[in-house]
Amino acid sequence: MKKLFLFFVVLCMSHFMMGQEHMKFKGVEIDGSLSEMVTKLKAKGFTYLGAEDGIAILQGDFAGYRDCQIVVLSMKETGKVNAIAVAFPDRKDWSPLESDYNGLKSMLTEKYGEPMRVIEKFQDDYVPNNWFKFHYITSDKATWASVFETSDGTIELYMNKVDYDEAAVILKYYDKANTDVVRASAMDDL
Repeated sequence: MKKLFLFFVVLCMSHFMMGQEHMKFKGVEIDGSLSEMVTKLKAKGFTYLGAEDGIAILQGDFAGYRDCQIVVLSMKETGKVNAIAVAFPDRKDWSPLESDYNGLKSMLTEKYGEPMRVIEKFQDDYVPNNWFKFHYITSDKATWASVFETSDGTIELYMNKVDYDEAAVILKYYDKANTDVVRASAMDDL
């Protein structure tokens, strides 16, 4: 009976400790204040560009891509960082955009397993060539996204319009622990 009780206590403690884990970005937990996270990312080699309204922007190399924009988001309610987004280099054509997306999706799948959800769809069933494919992305007539779930949070990979003639792949990391704190507070309001 004592062994069973001890097993139950250890099981509960491990569950509690696992619930406190944070999503990692470049080996750094997505946690703490905006300035703390900026300091940690600067130590990883990113260049700080500025901050405003709970958002910091950095620049640097990520996952084999040069000059990516790194956006660190903190929650107004807690002041803690809960998400980091990476904007990969802007593209002006479908082929390099698709290559970026497929390459990153492949690496994420290797690391985290198959995506929980994939939507890779143009508004029309038939898109004749790459010019039209790119035009559909920059005209918001296509959705190209993959979502990965982990015990520590969610990772979203998608193509996004940057300008009328540019698009980029975006990768977002959402920390579950810090996001759940705000959600619990919002639920209390209901």
